[in-house]
This record gives sequence, C-alpha cells and structure tokens, in this order.
Amino acid sequence: MNDRFLRACRREPVDCTPVWFMRQAGRYMQEYQAVRAKHGILEVCKTPELAALVTLQPIERFALDAAIIFADILLPLEPMGIRLEFAEGEGPVIHNPVRSRAAVDALRAVEGDELTYVYDAIRTARRELHDRVPLIGFAGAPFTLASYAIEGGGSRNYVQTKQMMYREPETWHRLMDRLARVVTGYLRRQIQAGAQAVQVFDSWVGCLSPSDYAEYVLPHVQVIFEGLKHEGVPLIHFGTGTGSLLPLMRRAGGDVIGVDWRVHLDEAWTAIGHDVAIQGNLDPVALFGPLHEIERRVEEILRRAGGRPGHIFNLGHGILPQTPVDHVAATAELVHKLSVG
Repeated sequence: MNDRFLRACRREPVDCTPVWFMRQAGRYMQEYQAVRAKHGILEVCKTPELAALVTLQPIERFALDAAIIFADILLPLEPMGIRLEFAEGEGPVIHNPVRSRAAVDALRAVEGDELTYVYDAIRTARRELHDRVPLIGFAGAPFTLASYAIEGGGSRNYVQTKQMMYREPETWHRLMDRLARVVTGYLRRQIQAGAQAVQVFDSWVGCLSPSDYAEYVLPHVQVIFEGLKHEGVPLIHFGTGTGSLLPLMRRAGGDVIGVDWRVHLDEAWTAIGHDVAIQGNLDPVALFGPLHEIERRVEEILRRAGGRPGHIFNLGHGILPQTPVDHVAATAELVHKLSVG
C-alpha cells in the first residue's frame, strides 16, 4: 500500500510529501455530476455503493495519497431528531432548529449505530481500494454541528449560536456534551469499519475568540480525542480561520492539526509545536490560477514545511465546485515532484 499519508501523520520520513484534498470527491468532477444527476446528495450518502463509488472517483483520476469517505458532516444530526434537508442551491436546511433547553433535552443521545450506511460505505470503499491508498473517515466537530443545529443552516455571524453560549451556558454545554459523545461513537464505529485515519472538521469555529473557544468548545473537543486516542489510527483536527486558536486546538487534541491559508504554514507549525504533524494549506481559489502561479504557491508551502517529517499537503478548505480538473491533477503531481528528496 502507498502509506506515505499514514507515515506523515506519524511524523515518519516519507519519499515525498503526501497530498489529498478536502472535498476531492465533488461537484468539480464530471463523474460526480453524472451520479448527482440521478441521485440527491442524501441518497448518495445513504447508499453505500454510491458513496463508495464517489469516494473512489478522484483516486482513479489523480495521484492522491489518501481517499476520504463520501458523507456529510450533518448526518449524525438526523438520528438525534433533527430534520435535515439539502435545498437545491441553498445547502443544508434544518427545519426544527435547537434553540432552547427543552429542544436540547429532546435530542436523542444516539450511539452511532443508526448510521450503518456510512460504515457499510467504508467497508465497500476499502474493498474497492484494494489497499492502493488509505481511507479517511470524518465527522463534524461539536461547535460546527451545534452552529448548524441552532442557526437552522449556514450563517455569517452565528448570532443565535453565540446567544445560547452567552445567555444559557448550561444549555450550551449540555448540547455540546451530547454532540461530543455522539461524534466519538460515530468515529469509533468508522474506525471499526475500516477507516485508517479520521478527521474532525470544525469548519466554523474560527468565528470565536480564543477565550470563547477555551471556555465553550475546548473541553468538548477533548472528549472526542481522549475517547479515540487508543483506537490506533491517526486523528486529524481541522478548522478554518483558526490562526489565533491553534495552540488551543493543539490542547484540544489530535495527532495532526489542519490549518487554512490565512496563516503561514511554518508559523502555524511553531504555534502548535513540532511534536504534532500539520496538514495544509493552499488557498482553494489558487487552483483557479495559472499553473505557474500554482507551482509558485506549492513551492512556498513546501519550503515553509522545511522538509520536516509530518507535513501533509492539502488545501485550506474544500475544493470549490468550478475548480479546473486539470489544475487539481497538476497540483497533486507538483507536490510529489517538488518534494522528492
């Protein structure tokens, strides 16, 4: 098996820097569009054969060092009692937002067994991969899940979310604790099904100040990483807009800390400490630029990594829908070529 991704997660020497991309299975690929023309996103997620098919599409096409199971971070909310819909052109919509103590208490503390279709997709994808590259599982972090559940969808300012934090801290912590325990069980079952690494996505946590993160988020993320540390697979902790939160994220846990493009990779690595691995951090919009500009930026990130074991090349967030496919292919190849030796 090509194990350079797993080796880098453990900060072991590799022949060249491993690369994979968040949302590497997605709308920028014609193969994915062909599947989605016939099936809604939740249908793809809940049909193991389709989810595995989509998971493998970028592996068949690009020189990537890891696959990531096709799913959605909001899937665990459904068995908890939250009514979820993906509206065309709008993204996720939650029809019963959680904005009171009664609503929090009504949420079911599920064990993760209700998401068997994800575990079946992982088993199917592992079989189809034939150990060509490792398979990554994932889940949303408690804050990001809570923000969707409270706001009823995406948000720019997270007013409802922060109102609950500040006005009803006991309700907030009750919600976060429930989410943390659901996520822990969900990821543990993904690992048992065959995921060889897992990533916790805290996509929206960058809206918080360091003091708010420390008080309202960090203890709950620690529950997840503490609960999974003996599972024997690398644990990746990722967020966006987290330049000021990196030391706290390190405290919260993870063998690998993912960083976005708003911070220099070498400065981020210094902030989290060189005794953990780092993942990142090309701006996803850079993939729309000319190839010479992409090469310059890849080279700079690799230079900032300094050849130190423990760097996994990735974007600072997911691939965008209109991204040129040939630029994705070229970027993966550039990372390998420019990091050899």
